Amino acid sequence: MSDIRTKIDYAAASEALKKNLNLSHSPVAVGFVQSKEQIPAGMEELSETTRHCQMVNLARKEGKVFYATAEKHACQGGAWALGLKAITPSLKSGEFYFKLGKFDTWGACKRTIDQIPHMESGLTYATMYAPLEKTPFTPTVVLIVAEPRVMLKLAQSVLYKLGGRIESNFAGIQSVCADTTAQTYLNGKVNFSLGCDGSRKFSGIADGEMVMGIPVELLPDIAAALPVVTGAPGSI
Repeated sequence: MSDIRTKIDYAAASEALKKNLNLSHSPVAVGFVQSKEQIPAGMEELSETTRHCQMVNLARKEGKVFYATAEKHACQGGAWALGLKAITPSLKSGEFYFKLGKFDTWGACKRTIDQIPHMESGLTYATMYAPLEKTPFTPTVVLIVAEPRVMLKLAQSVLYKLGGRIESNFAGIQSVCADTTAQTYLNGKVNFSLGCDGSRKFSGIADGEMVMGIPVELLPDIAAALPVVTGAPGSI
């Protein structure tokens, strides 16, 4: 049984994104399952242990389709944000990021940690990844890594029907796991993030690139608006 009622042609949506935005790499489909039985037949488990942001990169640049259980997630902060593991004592107290020199005071670190978007610990059995055009599962979130000009066109496409404003929410840490994956899932809104030290260091996010998370429910409208927005008079 499908876990979404609205039929979405993911290959067509991916083609619309790639063509109208001149993307160098694929948008990435990210999904969550609560049990092994929910993983589509034939999907392989990731063999190595790595970070969520690196897993996104494997799908984005290498076209890999796979799932990863908690044991395959090397980053404790990312695994916590995605509901795979409980938060560690050092992260919860603020000690972890304070020792990394990210904040002036322990209190500043703790206030930031307390506001990091995260899924309920233990709710997620595994995370799934695929290039959007090849996804064998229904994505929860679609991630795009691209330069600011692309993000401009995506923002305009989000506002095409109803207008208004986009409020981006980020903290400069846990950008791919918390800011654009967990948060996008939890509030059902697109989010833009600048990337973080970890994701830029480990997952190949270039200096001139940003990260965007899209709830899958908004994907059809954004894909349909893109050719209109990019073809509008005065569009760069």
